[in-house]
Amino acid sequence: MTDSQIYREVTAANETYVAGFGDKGALALPPARGFAILTCMDARLDPAKYAGLSEGDAHVIRNAGGRASDDAIRSLVISHKLLGTREWFVIHHTDCGMELFTSEIIGDLLTEDLSTAGFDGKTWSNPEKKGGSVAGQYINWLTIRDQAESVTHDVRRIRSHPLVPGSIPVYGFIYDVRSGRLIEVPAATDAGRIAA
Repeated sequence: MTDSQIYREVTAANETYVAGFGDKGALALPPARGFAILTCMDARLDPAKYAGLSEGDAHVIRNAGGRASDDAIRSLVISHKLLGTREWFVIHHTDCGMELFTSEIIGDLLTEDLSTAGFDGKTWSNPEKKGGSVAGQYINWLTIRDQAESVTHDVRRIRSHPLVPGSIPVYGFIYDVRSGRLIEVPAATDAGRIAA
């Protein structure tokens, strides 16, 4: 197997990074600023830039949609219990790909074929139908219909989890991919307030 262009770019970039690594190897394990962000994996989002982070500052947990899945909550609980984070941010974003399909649509696409599907701006389709797997029908893909609603839902889900202490404030925001601005979702932040 020959190395791809991407592989070569990533490994070359890492060599450059290593050359200027300096004393970063001495950073402490707990995040220095004591907070965590749950956000989307979308490549347009750079939490280090939009939240003013340097290496070692905060935990950043990413998944498709920035959703409060069981695994995301597992990471947040570890972040607090073992590494001392005291505040959490749930940050979804505008123009999210998770708004472009439903669990049924992706389940059907995966049943037909496992290769990358196409999207014409309205409809998803498989270029071929070689036969896929029905396993995709049994996953809750946590798709999004309304960003403010999904942020509020996720903050409530985190707040109500039995392993999340009431002393941790959970804030809800939507990142605007057109301006870079974080827009607070008041209903989400209200739902995530410290328990009295």
